[in-house]
Amino acid sequence: MSDFRQSQNEAHPNKTNTLMTGIILLLILFVTIQIWFLFGALNNALQENLNFAITTAVGSLVFAFASFWLLRYLPDPIKKRKKK
Repeated sequence: MSDFRQSQNEAHPNKTNTLMTGIILLLILFVTIQIWFLFGALNNALQENLNFAITTAVGSLVFAFASFWLLRYLPDPIKKRKKK
């Protein structure tokens, strides 16, 4: 059970659903914060406050990369098996 996908497939369905719900909620939070930082960066760039604009733009990138990293922990889609 060292592999995450293997342990996820062997887990009880309710545990997998709880895990997926938690990951999706974290993704929504990360994307919301990332968009908030992006608008803050744009607002500060328009006000010519470049030091804070660069800081918020980097924060936005950090949350974007955290969201991409978190996507790999979502379960694989269930594929229907063909009956022989």
